This record gives sequence, structure tokens and C-alpha cells, in this order.
Amino acid sequence: MNAFLKIVYQPYKWLVVIPFVLFVTLLLGLICIVVGFVFSQNAADILAVTWSRLCCAIAPLRVIIRGKKNYNRHHAYVVVANHQSMADIPMIHGFIGLKIKWVMKKQLGEVPVFGPACHQLGCIFVDRANPGTAIKSIETAKGKLSKKSSVLFFAEGTRSRDGKVMPFKKGAFIFAMETGLPILPITVKNSFKILPPDSLDLTPGSVDIIVHHPIYVAAHEMDRLDEIMKNTRRTISSAL
Repeated sequence: MNAFLKIVYQPYKWLVVIPFVLFVTLLLGLICIVVGFVFSQNAADILAVTWSRLCCAIAPLRVIIRGKKNYNRHHAYVVVANHQSMADIPMIHGFIGLKIKWVMKKQLGEVPVFGPACHQLGCIFVDRANPGTAIKSIETAKGKLSKKSSVLFFAEGTRSRDGKVMPFKKGAFIFAMETGLPILPITVKNSFKILPPDSLDLTPGSVDIIVHHPIYVAAHEMDRLDEIMKNTRRTISSAL
């Protein structure tokens, strides 16, 4: 977006986009809490997909999914993705077609409406400052997941500040080995330009989400953990 259009976009962002996102988050969050409590996580997930698509549409953000043939929407995976901005969340959840449960920091679970809604969606909250507690949270979550639930990890643990892929943490890979679920590497490309970290400098545009071939791992391959992590990171980085 050129400088003139970016200036023109600012009133729309502040008067339309941000109020709309806040309103939709509040409304659908409240409905999600009720639906998840009365029915199921999968029923609530429909609302999360709706929220994601509405947020992308109002911005507007164009999401291009590449590699659709590399995964089956009816299967469960441990999704491992790079993390460039907060926009990654609605774009992935709204468009790749999997029933995703997010691994997120516990502070988000304390946000009014949003936190309880995420609980009803089956999201996994971890204390990043306490690795032992984080592992316990993930262990507890394993028994609550449906057979069609995919768990998404931003393997870097936080958003990249320069768009480059940072070193990966082990949690996603240990989880995959212990559950027997295949790892599904995903590259998020250009969301850093859409919404830089720690800012509200939102800019309309297109984001590519590249889905790579699944990586199958097993519990007995724990001695190959570092190698699998490096190969997965290399795969994700190669598409940037």
C-alpha cells in the first residue's frame, strides 16, 4: 500500500475495523461460551471460524492457502507454524479447514469473554515462565481432545520481531511423539507486513499460508528430536 492510501485507510481502521473486531469478539465470544457449555467444542469451533473470517473480511485481508493437497481436513495434526503477527490467528483458524485447538499463554485465558470462550473451544493455556507447569497443562489437554482435533503450536514461542523464523521450542514435537499425531508444518508469509508485532499499524493486503507435507514421528524417535526440529524449521523457513 502506498503512502497516500495508507493515510486514507487510517480513519477506516479506527472508526470501522477496530470497533467491529471488538464488537464481534464480544458478541461471538459470549455465544461461544454458551454453545461450548451446552453442546461441544466442535460446535463452538464454527463460531471461531466465523469470527476469524469476519475479522479478515473487514480489514480487509486476503488469505491464500497453498498446499491444500498436502493435508486432509478430516484428520488431526500437530500444526507447527511460524508466528509473525497477531493476524496469524484468524487467518490460520479461518481458512485452513482444520478443527484447531491453540496452545496459548495463560494470560490470554484471563481476558474477559475472550479467555472463557477459548476455554470452551478447548484451547490449551500454558505458563511460559514455568516449563514444568506448561508440560503438565499440555499433558492434561491430551485426554480432552477429540479424534478430529488438531493442536497448533507457534513453535518459536512468541512473535518474530523481524519476520525471520526464530529457534523452535520442543513442546510441539514432544507432544506429536507422545500422541502419535503427524506434524503439519505451516509457513505464514507476509503477515509481518500486515500487522507488525506490538503495534496497531494494520495494513490491508494478502498473506500466503503454505501447508507442507506432514512429518510422521513416533515415541521411539525421541533421540532424533533435535534433528526433527531442525528439519521442520528448515521446511518452514524455506517458503519465506
